[in-house]
Amino acid sequence: MKSFRDQTFQERVGRAAEAKKKALEHLRSRPPIDPAVLAERKAASLRREAASANKAAARESARKAQAEAAAAEAEAKAALPPPKTEAERKADRDARYAARKNRR
Repeated sequence: MKSFRDQTFQERVGRAAEAKKKALEHLRSRPPIDPAVLAERKAASLRREAASANKAAARESARKAQAEAAAAEAEAKAALPPPKTEAERKADRDARYAARKNRR
């Protein structure tokens, strides 16, 4: 097991530089991307962007349709007569009862 030892600033900087150099060498050693694969990736990216744009347009049109439906519903509710009060309903009920009595 290693013993604990304080590193100097120069040692830490040197180790960081070595790690950076090793990472850069690792990246440079990777084979270059095939142009066909790159074109395929670009086409897939364009398809995803188009699908995303279509989805956003569909969401926006659905939102507008929902707002229009809500406005139409509110307009229809405003056109309806207000509900009858308890006294009006009682008067209607009494009138029906009286009409039924008069038919006999």
